Amino acid sequence: MTEEVKTLEERGRDLYGWDPDDENQWENGGKKIATRNLWISIPALLCGFAVWLYWGIITVQMLNLGFPFAQSQLFTLAAIAGLSGATLRIPSTFFIRIAGGRYTLFLTTTLLILPAAGTGFLLQDPNTPLWQFQLMALLSGIGGGNFASSMSNISFFYPKKIQGYALGMNAGLGNFGVTTMQIVVPLVMTFALFGGDPLVLQNTSGTLIGKIPAGTDTYIFNAGWVWLLLLVPLAIATWFGMNTIRDEHVSPDAGSAISAFVKILGMLFIGLIAAAFGLWLMLPASGGGAGFELSKFIVLPIVIVLTLGLMKLIPGKIQSNLKRQFQIFDNKHTWAMTIIYTMTFGSFIGFAATTALAIKVIFGFQHIMVDGVMTHATANPNGPSALMYAWMGPFIGALIRPIGGSWADKMGGAKVTQIVSVVMVASALGVAYFMKAAYASATPEEYFWPFLILFIILFAATGIGNGSTFRTIAVVFNKEQTGPVLGWTSAIAAYGAFLIPKIFGEQIKATTPEYALYGFAIFYGVCILINWWFYLRKDAYVKNP
Repeated sequence: MTEEVKTLEERGRDLYGWDPDDENQWENGGKKIATRNLWISIPALLCGFAVWLYWGIITVQMLNLGFPFAQSQLFTLAAIAGLSGATLRIPSTFFIRIAGGRYTLFLTTTLLILPAAGTGFLLQDPNTPLWQFQLMALLSGIGGGNFASSMSNISFFYPKKIQGYALGMNAGLGNFGVTTMQIVVPLVMTFALFGGDPLVLQNTSGTLIGKIPAGTDTYIFNAGWVWLLLLVPLAIATWFGMNTIRDEHVSPDAGSAISAFVKILGMLFIGLIAAAFGLWLMLPASGGGAGFELSKFIVLPIVIVLTLGLMKLIPGKIQSNLKRQFQIFDNKHTWAMTIIYTMTFGSFIGFAATTALAIKVIFGFQHIMVDGVMTHATANPNGPSALMYAWMGPFIGALIRPIGGSWADKMGGAKVTQIVSVVMVASALGVAYFMKAAYASATPEEYFWPFLILFIILFAATGIGNGSTFRTIAVVFNKEQTGPVLGWTSAIAAYGAFLIPKIFGEQIKATTPEYALYGFAIFYGVCILINWWFYLRKDAYVKNP
């Protein structure tokens, strides 16, 4: 055994002298350690995505079961979870340095039990007040926040030469939580997995295998409880199987388990307070807000600045660690990659959160003229089941993400990102065209298949681009900044899970859903210019990283 390998020590679950870029260390034990941590991280992240985004499926079934909420109110549940999950990624970005990977993944995975169990309990009664569902949506954002800490943690375990692959695997397979949820939730609603009294469908529903007629018993509360079957064993696995890297550039001040948990809980509380305040400013009085109904584009900066401001008030050693990591904001590449990453992951997560309900509203109703006024309330007997098709786009987008990372490792991240950006512009415009046609038709199902195919292409492009941006970040930033930058960019991008459902809901209410896609296409065009300027032009700051 060489001297380099001896420098790696494993004391309990803590690693000292970790250096994955050292070939000898990597081949003599390092790769095995990294692989173990990755394959525990992936299912934990998968459950985080599932609990965060299951509102997109639950709300469709709430509509089918006749829960006494308007369509616009149901859209707010996905938006609340989106805002919470994105905001919680801001403090989660810095968890690994101040609390360590093992303690962070254990606690954040265990905390998911609260919204999963609570949502299942509330769904037993259709008369549950809206604010209680909104509270569960807020807490389910913990699952969204977990992405930042998970990606930051895995970035430290792998050598730079395969960062695109490793991060693409963690994010891509972790994102399968969206697809897994979209398949599992409709399925477990069909039988008494945990017993209990069923509710009765008032409208036709569906699963992956076919439509379910009105009058059928439905166990909607299983949508929350089913995740406990995974979360409990995963909490055990994170505790006994994962490691903390005790390195000056990773987690030098993780401290004891209790100390780490207090730090994490305190910073999560800050994120939840900021998100709740933003929701209070934005929601109408009837929806539990202040009645100000501020624009989402005003609320988002307020929430982000408030979160960072409250974090800066934390006293002691945590503050010195945060200041060191806040240096990423002095790097112009942080801001360029934040915008580019928002294009890819923000689109993926936002579309995943809203696709099912959008299919239900646009294709599940006939859009007909009554007394000279276009109406959208007549059920379409030939409409597609949203729950049969909504999983396809996220499935492809998540499956292809590691491939995007591998292509970027070979071709360069910026070049791959540029190609998929053009595809995203074209796909978004195509989706907008068929969406507009469907929303003005008494037979919208005629436009469903071209709409779905283009949406799947759009999802695939976001997945490939997401993988390629991981490669770019890993090359552009140094070892210490890569993890925090991954967390920060993913935090801002995750606001797509808030913005896109809100934008879709507003545009559907205004009877112009295609405008949402027009706006996204324009944003993608801006990202093409930014990516070219920073990484592809002749005198680029870093050439095709």
